[in-house]
Amino acid sequence: MRRRFGPLSRDVGIIGQGSWYIDDAHRPSAVAALRCGLDLGMDHIDTAEMYGDAELVIGEAIAGRRDEVFLVSKVLPSNASRGGTMAACERSLARLRTDRLDCYLLHWRGSHPLEESFAAFERLREQGKILSWGVSNFDMDDLDAAWKAGGKGRIACNQLLYNLGERAIEHAVLPWCEAHGVAVVAYSPLGHGYFPGPSTPGGLVLARIAADHGATARQVALSFLVRKSSLLAIPKASTAEHVRDNAGAGSLTLTEDDIARIDSAFPLGPEPRRLPML
Repeated sequence: MRRRFGPLSRDVGIIGQGSWYIDDAHRPSAVAALRCGLDLGMDHIDTAEMYGDAELVIGEAIAGRRDEVFLVSKVLPSNASRGGTMAACERSLARLRTDRLDCYLLHWRGSHPLEESFAAFERLREQGKILSWGVSNFDMDDLDAAWKAGGKGRIACNQLLYNLGERAIEHAVLPWCEAHGVAVVAYSPLGHGYFPGPSTPGGLVLARIAADHGATARQVALSFLVRKSSLLAIPKASTAEHVRDNAGAGSLTLTEDDIARIDSAFPLGPEPRRLPML
């Protein structure tokens, strides 16, 4: 299944590929996993200058296949002055071995004025070095400020921590993004180092639903997270086997009863004072 990425005209696979810590994996296996994902239609590949050598791994994986990829990277807030953003983008392009990013994100809000960061994004867009831009880890106040600083319809996406154990964005941030036409990209959608085991109450629910669909528990979890038209997910996988499992979520459609059971097993919880992030 494919979905529109914010205000862009291009559709991308609803299940993409993350890359945080992918440089810690066996490099040939990681490269093969990313290429396997492309073969399976997982064309949205996400990375960041903060992710160590992940950009280098991705650059190797997409060599000769750049036009198949919707490529996203991020600038660190400490580098997000106007000149710093321009320089950071050039470094990412070099490491990724490409002349353009499909989307460039501010990793989280820092001390540099948003107007400076977004002016750099617009200049990079005019130069053809990025095709769109967005934000990551932006809460309600940040989003309102970004909308004012960047202008209507400029923010392609907000990349956010979202998984069955962390659903805080559903309180206010997700509705804001839906109302403003901003795509929501779930990072760490299977949890950061933790996924409910089959003997846990929530894991049992996922396993039963998975059995009903001939799917896996992880596929069920991912399908739940992308159940709305504004949502996409970027699970990281460093083996082809894991990539294939993630890809299967893209064609899985949960019933209303499935969604209600998952919602009950993994309740939303109270709205936190601050938006969680990793």
